[in-house]
Amino acid sequence: MKKNTVIQLINLLSLTALLVLAAPGAALAAGEHGAYHLNGSLLSGWWALPFAGMLLSIALCPLLTPKFWHHHFGKVSLAWALIFLIPCWLAFGWGVALYTALETILCEYLSFVILLLALFTIAGGIRLTGSLVGTPKLNTLLIFIGTVLASWMGTTGAAMLFIRPLLRANAHRRHRVHTVVFFIFLVANIGGSLTPLGDPPLFLGFLKGVSFFWTTTNLFTTMVFLTVLLLAVYFIVDSVLYNKEGRPRPDQTGPQEPFGFQGQVNFILLLGVVGMVLVSGLWSTEAAVNVWADITLTVPNMVRDLVLLGLAGLSLKLTPSEIRRGNDFTWDPIVEVAKLFAGIFITMTPAIAILRAGPDGALRDLVALATTADGQPINHMYFWMTGALSSFLDNAPTYLVFFNMAGGEADTLMNVIPGTLAAISTGAVFMGANTYIGNAPNFMVRSIAIEQGVKMPSFFGYMAWSVGILIPSFILVTLIFLI
Repeated sequence: MKKNTVIQLINLLSLTALLVLAAPGAALAAGEHGAYHLNGSLLSGWWALPFAGMLLSIALCPLLTPKFWHHHFGKVSLAWALIFLIPCWLAFGWGVALYTALETILCEYLSFVILLLALFTIAGGIRLTGSLVGTPKLNTLLIFIGTVLASWMGTTGAAMLFIRPLLRANAHRRHRVHTVVFFIFLVANIGGSLTPLGDPPLFLGFLKGVSFFWTTTNLFTTMVFLTVLLLAVYFIVDSVLYNKEGRPRPDQTGPQEPFGFQGQVNFILLLGVVGMVLVSGLWSTEAAVNVWADITLTVPNMVRDLVLLGLAGLSLKLTPSEIRRGNDFTWDPIVEVAKLFAGIFITMTPAIAILRAGPDGALRDLVALATTADGQPINHMYFWMTGALSSFLDNAPTYLVFFNMAGGEADTLMNVIPGTLAAISTGAVFMGANTYIGNAPNFMVRSIAIEQGVKMPSFFGYMAWSVGILIPSFILVTLIFLI
């Protein structure tokens, strides 16, 4: 691991420790302010401006000031987080600001980053070997296999396992952007819709009581329809571009590498990650460590995170360094995701709080759109509202907001209004593909592709792809499955 990366991770952990140590003293100073929870009913839409600024920075800075952004994106992320936290402190007290930061970092962000780090590290130690040639048939097959595996090893694991072999196979191709974009659509998002292991929103539903295989049986047809449709579109696009390029073939005059896998021990470690995530969801205990106020870290979650870090460490120790070099493995993508999503998690808290306030919040008119006059849910509205917000907010808390808005009872949602739960689930998972920030693997795939010399589109350039291809597909999903 690079020295700078180690220093960055140490700084992140040190900041977390500082917040934890500062909490007891802050409690004395902030006790007079009462509850520490950020009350969404008291927030106007202006509180979402730091989050909007964070999104615009991600969208515009790489385009307008690429050199500045490359060296200082972590500082920009921190600046936007402070632009929210300092006014929060001034308006509601130090206790509310500290509680918001602590709860977000300790209860959401750290577990999120640790899971991504484990999957990124372990998948980066598996190298698919073989002299693969990026033809339309092979590319479609690799994306299909990655899509199938995403529900069982997570979108991050599948994306990290297949993106490098796909890029190597297409290194001789002139047109590669479309392949990476469709890879993000399918492997990094839509493929994770069949189990709670596939995507974080579904895992949160599992923790709330949704049966493990409920998504497999209820989302299977929709997922297959969308996968077949997008793979067909991709195959046509790639075939046209392949023929336009003159059906290029790479120089294979040297020794040919046999097909296979290197770093097989990482498959066992990957199974360990999947098993640990599953165990943490099934482990029923009230044992927890109280950090401050009502912020608690449950024992299953702490054990899971420690084991995941241990598995990542084992991967680094057991995988020969030449395998990672053969994968062109670097730590830059996970560092970029960790820094940017720290700012995203912090700045999106007021937007999530406003949504949770429901009819009492500033977005009450938006919330009312999902319910009929007699109180019945409108499934297609749940799909589009969950999806639209999941495109820009983290899709896991967005899923929970609409899960709770629909009643929050897993048994009722699964058995009485399963269409509503299916709409929320598909909206959160499918539409995470609409932007680079809709799901963390999107950013990681983009970063790896850029490292490999692919000129990936800007934030809005990528959205042009998603609006042109995904949105019409989602309209078809709405007409066929939700109305």
